[in-house]
Amino acid sequence: MTYKTNTVAIFLIVSIRGQSINFVSDPGVYGPTLETAHAYYGQWPTGLDPANTYNGSNNVYTVGELSSLTSETAYPSVEMNHPPGGAINYSTTPPSAVNYQNYLIGVQSVVIDPLDRLWILDTGRVLTQDGVLVPATYGGPKLVGINLTTNSIFKTIVFPPNVAYEDSYLNDVRFDLRSTLSDSTGGGIAYITDSSASGHNALIIVDLGSGESWRHLGLTKAVRGESQFLPFIWGQPAYYTEAGMPYTSFPIGSDGIALSADGETLYWCPLASRYMYSAPTAKLRAQGPASELLAQQSVVNHGQKGVSDGLETDSNGMIYVGNNEGNAINVFNPSNGTTLTFVRDPRINWVDTRSVARDGYLYFTVNQLNFAPATYPGTDRRVRPFALFRVKLPNGGSKAC
Repeated sequence: MTYKTNTVAIFLIVSIRGQSINFVSDPGVYGPTLETAHAYYGQWPTGLDPANTYNGSNNVYTVGELSSLTSETAYPSVEMNHPPGGAINYSTTPPSAVNYQNYLIGVQSVVIDPLDRLWILDTGRVLTQDGVLVPATYGGPKLVGINLTTNSIFKTIVFPPNVAYEDSYLNDVRFDLRSTLSDSTGGGIAYITDSSASGHNALIIVDLGSGESWRHLGLTKAVRGESQFLPFIWGQPAYYTEAGMPYTSFPIGSDGIALSADGETLYWCPLASRYMYSAPTAKLRAQGPASELLAQQSVVNHGQKGVSDGLETDSNGMIYVGNNEGNAINVFNPSNGTTLTFVRDPRINWVDTRSVARDGYLYFTVNQLNFAPATYPGTDRRVRPFALFRVKLPNGGSKAC
C-alpha cells in the first residue's frame, strides 16, 4: 500500500512538470470604485463625519478639521484641544485623566446630527507615553454640541460616574431629534456605546434636552465581546496587548452603532464579535421599574456579518457593517435579513468609522489599528498615510434624517 501511494504521487508530480497551470484566484476587488478623500500623514484618525470634514484623532489634537487632501487643523480651536497642564493628572495614584469640562481630553467620535450640528463624544481617557489607558475622572466623559456656523459650543452634557465609569470607553453615538421622544424638553435622544475593555459594556441613552443619561443592557451578552475572540487581518492574528501586560484575545465590547432610518430600531455590535444585535429604541428610552428586563428581552441577534468597528445607516434603511477580515465593507438588509459584500479592496484593512453624507457617498477611515501597538507583538507597524476613502451609495442612498 505504501509503495503504491508513493508511486502515484511521483507519477503525478512528473506528469505536470513543465506545464503552465492557471488556478482561479481572488480578484481582490468588488463593488463601487474606491475614491481617496483624504490621506493622513500626521494624525491617526478614528471617528469622522463628512461636512468639511471633522475627525476624532489624537496626539497633537484630539479633534481636527480637514483643510486639504493631506493636512488637518485643530477644531474648534487649538486651545480647546490642550487642557492646562496636559490631559493626565500625575498627582493621583495611579495617574488619571484630568476632569476639565471645557476642554477636550480624548475624543473617540464626532457626528453631525440631522440639524447639521456637530457633536463631539469625549471618552475622558488618554494614553500615557507607555501606552497605558488612564481612568476617567468626572467632568472628562462628555458630549459637546457645536454650532458649525459659528464654531461655538451650544451644549455640554457631562456624564455622571454611575453612567460613565472610570473604566468606561464612550465609543460612538447616533442621534434621533424627533421632538416627541422627550416630552419634557423635545431635545431628542442620543444613543452611545460603551466599549470598555474592562467588561463594563452597555448602551448609554441621553436626553439631549434635560441632559439626563442612563444605561441599558449592562453586562449582557449582546454588548460584551466573545471569549477568546481573535480576528485575522491581512492574514495576521490581532491579539490584544497593553503596556507591560501579556497579550490576550480581543476584549472590546459594544462599539459600532447605527440607528434605523425611521428611528425605531438601534443596531450595534461588540468589536470582539462577528454578530450584530438590535433592540427597539422605545425599550432603550424607557426607565420604569421593569425597563431593564424588557430591554434585555427585546434584543434581536441578526447573525454574523464580519468583524466590524463602526456601523452606519443610509436613507434606504441599509446598514453598512465592517468585514475587516475580508478587506471589505458589507451591507445588511433589514427587510430580508441578509448580509452581502458592498465594497472590497486590498487597500482596506481596519475600517474604523463610516459616515453617510448628503452627497450620497459613504465615507470611512482605514487606520491600520490591527498594526498599532495595542496588537501583538506590541510594536507600531503602521505605515503612513492613513486613509479616508469614499464610495458612492447604491439606489440614490444618502444621509438618513
